[in-house]
Amino acid sequence: MKLIVGLGNPGKEYINTRHNLGYIIVDQFLKKHNLNLNKSKFSGKFIIASFSDNFKFIIAKPETYMNSSGEFIRKISDYYKIEPKEILVISDDKDQKIGDFKLKNNGSSGGHNGLKNIILNLSSSDFNRLKIGIGPFEKSYNLVKYVLSSFSNQEKKILEEKFVLYLKIIEDYLKFDFKELQQKYNGKNF
Repeated sequence: MKLIVGLGNPGKEYINTRHNLGYIIVDQFLKKHNLNLNKSKFSGKFIIASFSDNFKFIIAKPETYMNSSGEFIRKISDYYKIEPKEILVISDDKDQKIGDFKLKNNGSSGGHNGLKNIILNLSSSDFNRLKIGIGPFEKSYNLVKYVLSSFSNQEKKILEEKFVLYLKIIEDYLKFDFKELQQKYNGKNF
C-alpha cells in the first residue's frame, strides 16, 4: 500500500498560504476523483481508496501543524505497515520558482521544518517527495512570514495551470516505480 500526504497547517487562517500547497494539491486530487477524507485518526484525516487496478492507497492531510507532520506520518505508516519508500510527501519548496517541481526519493529537509520532522519521526530520509516551488525566496525576507503569506493572483494562476500536471504525477506515482516517475518528469519542461 502507498501513502500520499499533503503537508500544510490546519485552520482557516492558513487555507491559501504558501506553506499549505501540499493540502491544496491533495484537495485538487480528491475533487478530481470524487473522494473525501472520511477517516479521522492519528491527528490527521485520510481515506483508503483504490486506483484503476484495485491497488489500495491512502491519501492524507495531517491535522498537526507543519512542524509536527512527522508524528502523523509515523503513526499512520506504523499502523498500516507502510515502509518509508512507499510514502510520497507533497510539500512547498521555497528554493524553486513558483510552480516548478522536483521529485526526490531521499535527502535532507532543505530547511523545511515539516520534512525535518518527518525525517526525525521516521528515523529515515528515504521517503519520496513532490516538492513544488513557492519562490523565489529572497534571503532578505522573513521566512516564517513568507511561507505563511498568501499567493498573489499571478502566482495562483501559474499554479492552477499546473494542477493537471501535479495530479498526473500523483496518479502515475500509484502506477509506476518512483525511479521511472523521476525519469518521466524531472528536468522536463512542462
